[in-house]
Amino acid sequence: MPDNNLEQSKQELLAEIDRRIEDKIIEQTNADLLKKLINNADTLTEAVAIAELGTTYRRTGLHFDKRLEKFTDTIKYFKKNDDLSFRTDEKGVTHKLIIGDNYDALLNLLVEYRGMIDVIYIDPPYGKDSMGEFAETNYDNAITRDNLLSMLYPRLELAKQLLSEDGVIFCSMDDRNQAYVKCLFDEVFGERNFEGNIHWRRRSNQPNDKTKMIGLVAEHILVYSKNLDYHRQAGIGKVNSTGKFSNPDNDPRGPWTSKPWKISNGRNGSTYAIKTPSGKTLEGTWSGSKKTFEEHIKNNTVHWTNGGDGFPRIKVFQSSVEGEGQCANNWWPWEEFGSNNNATEELKSIFGGEYPFENPKPVKLIKAIIKLGSIKDNAKVLDFFAGSGTTGHAVMDLNRDDDGKREFILVTNNEENQLNPNGIAVDVTTKRLKRIMTGECYDGNKKFDWIKNNEPYGDNLDVYDIETVANFESSEGKTPFDVIDETLYDKEKMNSKEKIKWVCENFDNTQKSVEKDSDYKKRIEGAE
Repeated sequence: MPDNNLEQSKQELLAEIDRRIEDKIIEQTNADLLKKLINNADTLTEAVAIAELGTTYRRTGLHFDKRLEKFTDTIKYFKKNDDLSFRTDEKGVTHKLIIGDNYDALLNLLVEYRGMIDVIYIDPPYGKDSMGEFAETNYDNAITRDNLLSMLYPRLELAKQLLSEDGVIFCSMDDRNQAYVKCLFDEVFGERNFEGNIHWRRRSNQPNDKTKMIGLVAEHILVYSKNLDYHRQAGIGKVNSTGKFSNPDNDPRGPWTSKPWKISNGRNGSTYAIKTPSGKTLEGTWSGSKKTFEEHIKNNTVHWTNGGDGFPRIKVFQSSVEGEGQCANNWWPWEEFGSNNNATEELKSIFGGEYPFENPKPVKLIKAIIKLGSIKDNAKVLDFFAGSGTTGHAVMDLNRDDDGKREFILVTNNEENQLNPNGIAVDVTTKRLKRIMTGECYDGNKKFDWIKNNEPYGDNLDVYDIETVANFESSEGKTPFDVIDETLYDKEKMNSKEKIKWVCENFDNTQKSVEKDSDYKKRIEGAE
């Protein structure tokens, strides 16, 4: 099939070459030659291979064995799973859950969502027994870390194309792999777009392991912008900390903290007398004029210490600070953002006391990430390692808080294990979403504690499986033009001529495939 997106892809590769020049990865003369070769490339595969010649990794010194990508004769496409999809409100937001390999899902999402995703959160598998079928010895096995990095690399490249210009990606990672994964993110997103490394205290208790010098109670969350300049212009990066804000007097304006009105060193202030509510007169030097203080009294923004007999402090409301776009800090304590224990209890309440998923994330944590990543109340949020579906839960909870219309797109495989004999997607992700969105499971089961204390979120869920079709299939009713449903990609029904043109322009790239675990292992072991 002809690839009419080739020119657009070439422009993206040329822009990447320019960034490498700016970062002093390659010399200008070499870059000029690469750009000339890219412009003359006949296929996307050829253009990408040429661009990779200009990647030297001098910036980070990171080396790993990449998975091989190749074009096949098989097209991947979305097929709606009517058994798992459901509607609660035709006027509500319709969210998506895609079941299958996230590499194939990302290739398909590019058909509709290229440059449209506002926030991406991922929690990739990085622990023992969760990094591929042959990563058995965890960190003692050199292949394991290569497996993680090589698995992430092509997916991050696709994720970058999905992000909007002011989009942000968040990635959870543990202590052992954080440095390596950060290097990988630097290569894909550019070190200048690194926003920070959030330290989330995931444990509410202190480990009692005397065999260790340091107990691992925190986890890293790497944060990168697609484009730091656009991100700054969009005003994203609001304060996220709620711990210092509270509402002890039930002020209708919401949580607040306070700052001193008295200046301790007596400099650069105004001196006058203030009378407390108890009738006590205070002489001092204050941080504003008497007129300004009277305005604070009038607006009820004065907090009197010592039961009304102490020095005045001025209320600062969380809502006003957020409106100013004050930056967040990178220490997120469990009291404010939830803990692993909280996440476990959340799942138990949804699954009738059962615990069907290891190491889930708490809803409060993901809500804070989404809120930090985008100021839009209709943001599109993607999680392509969705697991138990916490990101979807967090999106709907945030929508309930501010009447937003955010849309989540979740991608998860249906890996079968001891906890999930029917697969993670079937046993956990879909059931969680069905229960919290409708108040009952697919079988009508309403016997779970969550529903006793919460109203269902409503909204709609479209569940897609990933199917395949040969690009040379010619049997009537079975060709790519017959089986691919354009309405699943937000398109109106097309006539035959339009459909052929659209499929040819958009689904060529879905024929790419990444080396499987077994092939990768065989190739790497053979090279040693």
